Amino acid sequence: MGTPILCVAAGTVEYVDWLPGYGRCIIVDHGDGYLTLYGHNETILKDTGDWVAPGDVIATVGDSGGQAQSSLYFELRQGKRAENPRRWITKSPGS
Repeated sequence: MGTPILCVAAGTVEYVDWLPGYGRCIIVDHGDGYLTLYGHNETILKDTGDWVAPGDVIATVGDSGGQAQSSLYFELRQGKRAENPRRWITKSPGS
């Protein structure tokens, strides 16, 4: 609980609110139809319209949305299709 959540790539915050099933949620638009969704947050540290860079702290891990324990829900989408996020996640932010 409270662990910082880092943005995986540059983009614009498109959504900050409660999302049924995901709790406190932040969605970042990365362009070319790519979106990342971060759910079950304890706190959200950005506002809709904010520009974020890779490695920026955008939220903290929580248990919102009915989770029994704190966790992060992460999803990458291109349009309506969920994608494997492996190539977007690095050990060193911005690399």
